[in-house]
Amino acid sequence: IGEWTPPGARFPLEMAQDADVGSNSLLTYQLTSNPSFSLVMKESPDGSNQPELVLETALDREKQSSFELVLTAVDAGDPVRSGTIKIRVNVTDLNDNPPVFGQDRYRVRLREDAAPGSRVLNISASDADSGSNARINYGFGKMPAKVLQKFMMDAESGMITLKEGLDFEDTRSYTLLVEAKDGGGLMAQCKVVVEVLDVNDNAPEITVLSLSSPVPEDAPVGTVVALLNVHDPDSGENGQVSCELSGEAPLSIVASPGGSYKVLVLAKALDREEAAFHELVLRASDGGDPARTGTARIRVTVLDANDNAPVFSQAEYTVRVPEDVPVGSVLVTVTATDADEGQNGNVKYS
Repeated sequence: IGEWTPPGARFPLEMAQDADVGSNSLLTYQLTSNPSFSLVMKESPDGSNQPELVLETALDREKQSSFELVLTAVDAGDPVRSGTIKIRVNVTDLNDNPPVFGQDRYRVRLREDAAPGSRVLNISASDADSGSNARINYGFGKMPAKVLQKFMMDAESGMITLKEGLDFEDTRSYTLLVEAKDGGGLMAQCKVVVEVLDVNDNAPEITVLSLSSPVPEDAPVGTVVALLNVHDPDSGENGQVSCELSGEAPLSIVASPGGSYKVLVLAKALDREEAAFHELVLRASDGGDPARTGTARIRVTVLDANDNAPVFSQAEYTVRVPEDVPVGSVLVTVTATDADEGQNGNVKYS
């Protein structure tokens, strides 16, 4: 009997046979008590009674898939004699139950360096029906092409695997719409949120936004020489960057409040006569394990200031001159030098 059969439906049962005659062959029927079924008698054209099974309540195969009944036929003789037959009612399934997921939403964490083919999640749904009505196929619902190209699903097992590599810096999470459809066409949906975990796969990047070069050698301490942007697209400690200058350059690093900008300022007075330029290497390291490093080279030229007076080669020259030396004779040549350059270093005598 199908579980879709409405109450009141009748099902003819086998009639009993009694070889006696008269009252000894008059038969009445009895059915074991069951709230789902009752017994009625239908009179046949020949005057005999045909037992029929009547469905009293709607059936639900998922609650009870079969019933065991006993039909008894009793004659009217003395002594009474009876015969019995067992009736087994099997309830035929109706696709009245959709697939059911264990959760409406699943959450998975996946490292961004997971290789294509990696397992993401094995998802499953159950169906209380039987046979083809309980056979479930899995698939993705309507989603953006960007998501579909990253993941694939096995229609039979419900296994979701990675189809294409991930990039935390591009997309930090994906929401997958998963569908389970049974053989009768009923469907259920759930969502799978894939959270991409950051891996320290990016080195810090240093960009020189502005550079003041040459710098006058008489520039005061604290003068801004360069403005830099330091960026690491990773997250957490992988994206936390510390900077240092190599060498003995007369500069220091000052961090902006946001931390992404670095300012190079004069830490001590310059002296072009001591060093006409400074080659700097700025090294930025992130907090990953192992750490990744980025570098930038900066050349700062020192502009001369007239901070040096001419200096004679000797503080005093002594010359012995004969009194008859002709007018116009060279008595002595004095020399002076100036450590400055250009016009500041050109020396005139008087």
